[in-house]
Amino acid sequence: MYSSISEANAAIIERIKAARPHWVGVRLAHQAIPALAEGKKLLHAGPPIIWQQMTGPMRGACLGACLFEGWAQNEQEAEVLLESGEIDFIPCHHVSAVGPMGGITSAHMPVLEVENVVNANRACCNLNEGIGKVMRFGAYGPDVQQRLRWMRDTLTPVLQEALQKIEGGIDLTALMAQAITMGDEFHQRNIAASALLMRTLAPHIVKLDRPKSELGEVMQFLSVTDQFFLNLAMAYSKAVMDAAAQIKAGSIVTAMTRNGREFGIRVSGLGDRWFTAPVNTPQGLFFTGFSQDDANPDIGDSAITETLGIGGAAMIAAPGVTRFVGTGGMDAALETSEEMTEIYLDHNPMLQIPIWNFKGACLGLDIRRVVETGITPLINTGIAHCEAGVGQVGAGTVRAPLSCFEQALEALALAHHINA
Repeated sequence: MYSSISEANAAIIERIKAARPHWVGVRLAHQAIPALAEGKKLLHAGPPIIWQQMTGPMRGACLGACLFEGWAQNEQEAEVLLESGEIDFIPCHHVSAVGPMGGITSAHMPVLEVENVVNANRACCNLNEGIGKVMRFGAYGPDVQQRLRWMRDTLTPVLQEALQKIEGGIDLTALMAQAITMGDEFHQRNIAASALLMRTLAPHIVKLDRPKSELGEVMQFLSVTDQFFLNLAMAYSKAVMDAAAQIKAGSIVTAMTRNGREFGIRVSGLGDRWFTAPVNTPQGLFFTGFSQDDANPDIGDSAITETLGIGGAAMIAAPGVTRFVGTGGMDAALETSEEMTEIYLDHNPMLQIPIWNFKGACLGLDIRRVVETGITPLINTGIAHCEAGVGQVGAGTVRAPLSCFEQALEALALAHHINA
């Protein structure tokens, strides 16, 4: 169909630019993801992995999910169950979903549903729990369980009812186009997008026929959860890149993800095949009492944002983030985004960055350019403690391993018998 990789890449880039994901719903995971409808199954971040290979944060989240679902009554029972092999583990990416950090999602956890209205494909992501000890970073104690139950029983129905009042759902591209001008890069910083989202939802939430106490709890949660939009940005990016992946040609990366042991990528011309290498460990700033020695190796599906070209690649949009992740100041932000332009093919006209002279965020991560230059994508990320149950201990940046891209380029050349 395409005479060259470059021609295929051009078609993919146009598909990405044309995508228009809308937030259309919040449902329990088993309702939105058929794979979770029966049996004991857990979604996880990253390429495929089994319980025995998981690092601390993902293990902690698995323990928490077993308790939440009622499969076990205590930590010891949950660990026995997980060791037994009775639970099936499924990568989120295999079911059109993504999940931050451990990415653990079980049947009765709520998920956001985002629909790309241009290509009629959907993507899901679980909901942001807020800050502190949270399951995505491996915490699973009683406070975590209580919050998850509240999210299922109160937050989910309120958000779903409010969304139904908005015809066609919320146009996330329009919202993100505003937020990027206000200092968000959509991975480490989502304050503006979360505030704009609350402004959109609030008039509908306050009119719902529900107890005022419930509505007040939801409004309070949304008002203090600065990273609430991250999970929407992830589902947005997944919906866009899944649409791009329908063009089964070219050399553009359609997924980047990590499971705490391996970093994995998928490439447009190579379908659903994973190319993996050992993950690096994030470097950054740590909360009081913690240090680099406590950091877990890189983990989470949130690198789907950098796959699209936001997040670390759009650091210049959010120079304040550079101090938070320990990489410097304005000069560092500009240097990072300029460097990323060497491995992405284009710019996103919908996400223009004022302090970058209105250039759009990067778009079209090309494995050929990565291998040619030796420059690998920079990812903004939270840092989880290496032990289960502790939670987040800092924030920083990490590089994707070059080997994934080298393997993919070799495979692409062999598969298509063309000059890569």
